[in-house]
Amino acid sequence: MSAPTEKDQQQAQAEAQAQAAAAPAPPSIPPSLTPPLKSTNTTPRFSSSSVTVIFVLGGPGSGKGTQSANLVHDYGFTHLSAGDLLRAEQDRAGSEYGELIRDNIREGIIVPMEITVALLSNAMAASLARGPSEAQAQSGKARFLIDGFPRKMDQAVFFEETVCLSTATLFLECPEDVMLERLLKRGETSGRDDDNIDSIRKRFRVFEETSMPVVNHYEKEGKVMSVSSVGGKSEVYEVIRREIEKRGITPVRGEN
Repeated sequence: MSAPTEKDQQQAQAEAQAQAAAAPAPPSIPPSLTPPLKSTNTTPRFSSSSVTVIFVLGGPGSGKGTQSANLVHDYGFTHLSAGDLLRAEQDRAGSEYGELIRDNIREGIIVPMEITVALLSNAMAASLARGPSEAQAQSGKARFLIDGFPRKMDQAVFFEETVCLSTATLFLECPEDVMLERLLKRGETSGRDDDNIDSIRKRFRVFEETSMPVVNHYEKEGKVMSVSSVGGKSEVYEVIRREIEKRGITPVRGEN
């Protein structure tokens, strides 16, 4: 794969910023909570020719946040956590859906997809509007790492039809007993409503029933990077790096 020319980079940057500025923005929280299985949109908000989207999936406690931070540092991704965006929205003063989000998270129930997708779309637009990152200046494409999403097939379809086609999915495989131990340890200090054993077990079941079909779907398309997250953080990350670079995603300048 040849390196993009300066003209190519400038054109891709201009396209990404134009999309962020000109594309009609969805409301911060859409008025309808009835999740359609298909969108009526025919054109995503952002083009995959100027934006790289990597989904990060894995059971609760599989290490998505830890490994996402490593990828942000070395590859210049903008990290978007669906869970963090939802928790911020539930705590936002005046949020119409704050209590709904809080209840769903506590019960391990998936939040209506319009809410999650709108928050992600707006966060991507805000990032692009701030101007090109180092990774974008180097590769000609903005890079987004979205962890904890999509959690259901209808979310995947809705995001790709209305926001952007994904490039690949990083799937962190981890046994439930290891994840449970990690989450209970985290719950001692996190203060999160869902870091208790009842919520954790519900989240395990929800992931297995609703998120694994997403992983299986993308695997059939050859878009899944499957990595075991058992073991040392550094050794897990080295495997992730190899998988990422197989997809043509190189470190930002100055990284080894």
